[in-house]
Amino acid sequence: MARSYLYVPADRPAMLARALERGADAVIVDLEDAVAPGAKDAAREATANWLAGLTPGGPTEVWVRVNPGPVGLADAAAVVGPALYGLCLAKCETPADVAAVDGVLSEREAALGLAPGSVALSPLLESAGAVLTAPALAAAPRVAHLQAGEADLRAELGMEPGPEERELLPIRVSLVLACAAARVGPPVGPVSTDYRDTEALRRSTEALRALGYRSRACIHPAQIPVVHEVFTPSPAELDAARDLVDRFDAALREGRPVIVGADGRMVDEAVVRTARRTLAAGG
Repeated sequence: MARSYLYVPADRPAMLARALERGADAVIVDLEDAVAPGAKDAAREATANWLAGLTPGGPTEVWVRVNPGPVGLADAAAVVGPALYGLCLAKCETPADVAAVDGVLSEREAALGLAPGSVALSPLLESAGAVLTAPALAAAPRVAHLQAGEADLRAELGMEPGPEERELLPIRVSLVLACAAARVGPPVGPVSTDYRDTEALRRSTEALRALGYRSRACIHPAQIPVVHEVFTPSPAELDAARDLVDRFDAALREGRPVIVGADGRMVDEAVVRTARRTLAAGG
C-alpha cells in the first residue's frame, strides 16, 4: 500500500524525468492545476510519451491527475497504457463523472489488449456537493480510494482552519467512512502546502493516521520521509501486533474466541483486526 503520493507537474520535463527517483511510493503526474490552459495539449502528449517509456510493474505506482469534463476524457484516453496505475479525477462531483471516465478506459483497455479494469480511479472531492456524494463516489466503478481537495473546499465553505485543523475534521472523517463503507482503500490525505515546516507536517499527518488515513499526498520530496515515518509501523508496534495475532490465533485453534491482552484488557476479533492491519502496513 502506498504511503506517499508525490505530485509532479506534467509540463516540467526535468521534474518528470526524475519523478520515480524521489523516493515516493506513488507519483501523480498533474495535468490539471499545475499546467496552464494553453499548455494542456503539450503536457498531455509529454505525459503519454513518458509513460510509454516506462517499464510496467515498477515499484512506484504511477497516477495521472486529469482535468474535469471533456478535457479530462481526452487526457484519460491519451495516457492509458501498461505502466499507468490509475487516474486522479480532478473536481469529481458525481458517479456520472466516474462512469464517463470508466467508459473511456474500457475502450482504451480493449484496444490496447490490457486487462479490463486494470486502471484504477481516485476521485478528488473539491466541493461541498462532492463531499456529500462521497459514499456514492467511493462505490463507483474502479474507485480505489477518495481524496479531498481541501484548498478548494476551504474557499467554497469560507473555512479558516486553525493550526490544529480541527475545522476540517468532519470532512476528513466523512471520507474515511465513505471508503470503509464501500470496502475500498482508506482516503489519501491532503497536501500540506508549506513543505518547509516538517514538524507541522508531522503533527497533521499523525492526526490523519489517528482518523484512519494510511497515506498522504506530497508537493515536495522533502515531505516524503516524514510521511513515510508516520505511516510505517515501528518495530515495537509490529512486534506487539505479531504477538497479539499469534496468541489470538492459537486461542482460536483451542476454541477460545477471546483472550486477555498484555494490558489486561479483553481482546476479540474486532481488536485483532487492527493488529492485522498494522502487520499488513509493515509489509
